[in-house]
Amino acid sequence: MSRRIETSADLRAWRQSQAAAPGFVPTLGGLHGGHQSLIQRSLDENEQTVVSLFLNPTQFDCADDLAAYPAVLDDDLALLDRMGVAAVFVPSHRALYPDGFAYRVVETRLARELEGAHRPGHFEGVLSVVLKLFELVRPGRAYFGEKDWQQLQLIRGMVDAFFLPVEIVPCPIVRASDGLALSSRNRRLAPPARERAAQLYRTLCRSGSADEAIEALRSAGFAVDYVVDRDQRRLAAVVLDGVRLIDNIPLPTQQARLPGGS
Repeated sequence: MSRRIETSADLRAWRQSQAAAPGFVPTLGGLHGGHQSLIQRSLDENEQTVVSLFLNPTQFDCADDLAAYPAVLDDDLALLDRMGVAAVFVPSHRALYPDGFAYRVVETRLARELEGAHRPGHFEGVLSVVLKLFELVRPGRAYFGEKDWQQLQLIRGMVDAFFLPVEIVPCPIVRASDGLALSSRNRRLAPPARERAAQLYRTLCRSGSADEAIEALRSAGFAVDYVVDRDQRRLAAVVLDGVRLIDNIPLPTQQARLPGGS
């Protein structure tokens, strides 16, 4: 049975009792098949796996978005128990932010673009909470999905910048049968919108350029925050019926370096 841990002191004590560094999957909760793929990979590659369930308010720039996020703690705990996770960290806000978020991690380049430009402060919340969790869990490996491509690059950069002894393991996007990238926010789409949402992935794949994709998505009724081609990826964020969706696909290798890449 998975051990439920709620305080930083108890997590430190548990961690000190473990001989080997565990694998770690940090989550906001609302677990779906994408999360399960990360967790299963950690279970396959490590003696022990820790999963955190913490709906981190500091990474939400919109209070309504935070309030609408699916909170299904009992279901999440039951799933993790069935999967055989060693420990589940379910902290309170005070447990992770005894300083009230006075201290935070700020990245000054990539975090200001794309998601950062449309969601001010988002990545400060992400990087700050991940750094805290890394310090408490002290994992050997941590697993992150490639759907949040910009987040993945920023966490890799933070690990390098602060010499953190953890390997960041990127994991492929898990998609529904119609191509939509799995996301906790998909639950908020009414059936007609959920059916239309699959056009995002298809449009990214079929369009010859980012501008062409933007035009096609707008014609299909999406509000487009951005579609950009950079560093061999096509990255996109759209809003459909009030639900924000992000996705990305690899580009052909001949487009290895595109304008705007870093």
